[in-house]
Amino acid sequence: MKITVLQIVSLTIVVLSLGSLSAQQQQALHADARKKIAASAQPMTPAAPDPGEQKFQANCGRCHTAPEQISPRIAGTVLRHMRVRASLSAEDERDILRYLAP
Repeated sequence: MKITVLQIVSLTIVVLSLGSLSAQQQQALHADARKKIAASAQPMTPAAPDPGEQKFQANCGRCHTAPEQISPRIAGTVLRHMRVRASLSAEDERDILRYLAP
């Protein structure tokens, strides 16, 4: 079987066309993926500040830093003591307790 120059040229054109088509399909797929990612990305909205944290900073933060971990029992005892000294309301006490020992 003898291959002619015309057959080689035709085969080359077909191979190049398929390669080009494949590259175009890949670009289209990448563009679609980028669009989906952009559409799914929601702008980050800052979380609402914790009222207990705000009250802790306003009332307790002048003298104390928030403990990393504290048991609810100890936090409740400390807050009852500090409620009188810092003139905290019952609502402030509950919010700060939820912040310190969730």
